Amino acid sequence: MPPGDDAGPFVYMPWPAGGDDRHLHLGVNLSDRTVPLRPGSPHVLSPGDLVVLGTVAPVGDLAEEVAFFRVPRFLLDVPEETLGCARVIRVSGSNGLAECVSLLLSALARTSLSRDSAVGRRLGLNTADLVALLLNDVQEAVGAGDPADPAHDLLRRVQTHIQENLADSSMSPDSIARAHHISVRYLHKLFRSSGTTVGAWIRQHRLAACRLELRRHRRSVAVVAQSWGFTSPSHFSRVFRQTYGLSPKQWQNSVL
Repeated sequence: MPPGDDAGPFVYMPWPAGGDDRHLHLGVNLSDRTVPLRPGSPHVLSPGDLVVLGTVAPVGDLAEEVAFFRVPRFLLDVPEETLGCARVIRVSGSNGLAECVSLLLSALARTSLSRDSAVGRRLGLNTADLVALLLNDVQEAVGAGDPADPAHDLLRRVQTHIQENLADSSMSPDSIARAHHISVRYLHKLFRSSGTTVGAWIRQHRLAACRLELRRHRRSVAVVAQSWGFTSPSHFSRVFRQTYGLSPKQWQNSVL
């Protein structure tokens, strides 16, 4: 794929040439050898490894074996603290979801897809979803603590319960704590230990679900918001814009 071509919202470039606060850069090591991100860099990438550069991408002699994609931040449901401007995050591409993303990006880097192609745009949007899942996995793994800790296991079970009940507008810290036979105070402590709050975690995942549904369907904003537990359309629109920089309708129109 020639530099500057893209698969929808994913713009391929041999290396990032500066950046802005609207994008991040995602790289994949295409070679069959281990390479440093740049000469003298402590960030070493094995074959297939991924690297995420914060919004202000470094310039200079980056490894030519690493192919980069510029990705609009608004497509990714990733907290700012995970991808600060100066962050460099290496992700092993040897297993799990990271391996899937690595293989897909490697294929995209070697394939020519027109930016005006409906197939290319849809592929780019679906790739953005996979990247968002991967980055949120990275974020949660960093903040989750010791997997052998019983509190870690409980937190994961609580998070699974919340995800399974996002559409229930009556879900609250009281109902969540009651379902797991713990106090509300201890519930809040569990989420504080992972760097967030119960309310923020619920809101983040409801917004992500709404964002995905708005992209895939022509349902009204109010109906989508209500189907994922938001009781006030105006409140939903406000927090959606605060999170993604676009109103729900603007987002829906930009991707359909």
